[in-house]
Amino acid sequence: MAFYCPDGAMAQRLQSCIAALEADGRPGLGEQLSITWLRYGTSWLDRAAPLSDLASFWKEQPLGAGWRGDQARYPASVVKLLYLVAAEAWLQRQLLDDTPELRGALADMIRDSSNDATGLVLDLLTGTTSGPELSPQALERWGDQRRLVNQWCSQLGWSEWQGCNACQKTWGDGPYGRERQFYGAALDNRNQLNTDFTARLLHGVIGGALVSPPASGRMRDLLARSLDPAQRAADPDNQVDGFLGGGLPLEARLWSKAGWMSQARHDAAYVELEGQAPMLLVVFSEGRERASDERLLPELCRLLLAP
Repeated sequence: MAFYCPDGAMAQRLQSCIAALEADGRPGLGEQLSITWLRYGTSWLDRAAPLSDLASFWKEQPLGAGWRGDQARYPASVVKLLYLVAAEAWLQRQLLDDTPELRGALADMIRDSSNDATGLVLDLLTGTTSGPELSPQALERWGDQRRLVNQWCSQLGWSEWQGCNACQKTWGDGPYGRERQFYGAALDNRNQLNTDFTARLLHGVIGGALVSPPASGRMRDLLARSLDPAQRAADPDNQVDGFLGGGLPLEARLWSKAGWMSQARHDAAYVELEGQAPMLLVVFSEGRERASDERLLPELCRLLLAP
């Protein structure tokens, strides 16, 4: 069952925005973008709390629109949102020890987008470690463990998961040893997510419906971003400037996880602004031009947030 109700007016507006941004010196933009955009009638923060069951939560479909929302793309650091949710799910099932080291790694993974912290989290989730190359038999066993997050996602029963993959660490310089083996010769085992799945994941976290209300609250605390200019200036890697939050007025409230590398600039955000309908927006943009385009995501956010 789809988690949002497609809205024709929103779809037309989204297409018009993409066309305008493409015409503004971005040839081929439509092919490089995937977008899932939701609008809510009221605040979605902890929406599941007053409901009798989670089935009721998922039946409350917000209006939405998408552009290539089911197309799997390399998610860069946006995959860290999924690893955060998985970690809370593992903790609830007592598959992980709730230690200060783990909590610190989760905070660094989301707030600062630390790749080192992400590596530890994925090791803990899957019982694997990086290291030298393995024999084919050993690599197969190791790979089965590393796919545990994929197995959990499949068990969610969400149609949006089709074609996705989340079994790799995030890197600065790239994988080596068994990690490089696991990618495959043609890198065909890279992480892959689509904006529909990412939006549903964030929709559940914001609404308090994933893992548990307290767990969702902890995740929201990590995803909260400051729009204060002084704080942003003090942190060049603030995940606001150059991303969706860069298009927001200072009085807005933002929860987000960005991803950026040489061939991608992505963001997944939930926004509240007084006088406007709350919105959830996930944008994946691919290609070297888009990776260096610091205006695209802020401009798109401004266009879609406007009444």
